[in-house]
Amino acid sequence: MTRVFSGIQPTGELHLGNYLGAIRNWLPMQHETDAVFCVVDLHAITVPKPPGEVGADSLRLSQLLMAAGLDPEVCTLFVQSHVREHSEAGWLMQCSVSFGELSRMTQFKDKSDQHDFISAGLFTYPALQAADILLYDTDEVPVGEDQRQHIEITRDIAERFNSRYGETFVLPQAVVPAAGARVMDLQRPDNKMSKSLDSPKGTVNLLDEPERIEKKIKSAVTDNDGEVRFDVDEKPGVSNLLSILGAATDRDPVTLADDYHQYGALKVDTAAAVVELLTPFQARFAELEADPGETTRLLRIGADKARDIAATTLARAKSNIGLLAD
Repeated sequence: MTRVFSGIQPTGELHLGNYLGAIRNWLPMQHETDAVFCVVDLHAITVPKPPGEVGADSLRLSQLLMAAGLDPEVCTLFVQSHVREHSEAGWLMQCSVSFGELSRMTQFKDKSDQHDFISAGLFTYPALQAADILLYDTDEVPVGEDQRQHIEITRDIAERFNSRYGETFVLPQAVVPAAGARVMDLQRPDNKMSKSLDSPKGTVNLLDEPERIEKKIKSAVTDNDGEVRFDVDEKPGVSNLLSILGAATDRDPVTLADDYHQYGALKVDTAAAVVELLTPFQARFAELEADPGETTRLLRIGADKARDIAATTLARAKSNIGLLAD
């Protein structure tokens, strides 16, 4: 069975765009592939955070992912720092990648411009990311186009290691998954829905109360001509509402437009569909939040499964290098 790996940083709240655009596509993946999902908390500390924040965010993200439908007894869902092989393999990867290769990484250039303190960890981030992927003999890594560079450097590191020490790592392939729903900001429909946009009225968080969801969607920006049709270029606000409604009800947004002659009715139905979609998710999250011990138990199952694979791969790498056995 094809093994798929995906890492998720524990930062910020999940919103409707995260769910409809990506997370919902992961749910069948856990049944169709050998899927490994990792909450990459060690990557989160490449930028300084207040004490306790990363741990709290990791617990919360894990609960959100489980509430969305990821089942730790079906897929492998775990927290990165709970499997120590990631840190040890990360050092082997640092010793297999060049300074020049790391210097050319676009993400480092972008992030280093945003912070006064630039950690060495931010610079060597791709080496740890390579370890995350290679430890699981990963066949495929679902990524957006902007992340392809990270899979390319992972393959380069693996090829160099294999060339030096013998066949050790599987070379992963970057796979751009089928596009999920195109969810844009409700107030700025030319931009994707995003926490970083700082648009609270335009972002529907997965844990927003029903009344808040309704208010945000009913106040969504549309236009003045009053015609309901799916046209992303000419009618981005109306098209966004149709996309959201279509994704929430499993209908085609283009044909949905034929059912509406007024923006008000479209907004009412979109809000109702989103509330209905998120109600079971929010109920499951409330259960998990009320019992953090259950989340810990489920994450421990995932960490145990992950460690069984990662320890075998790391032992193979150390043996091939010729490190003294302990």
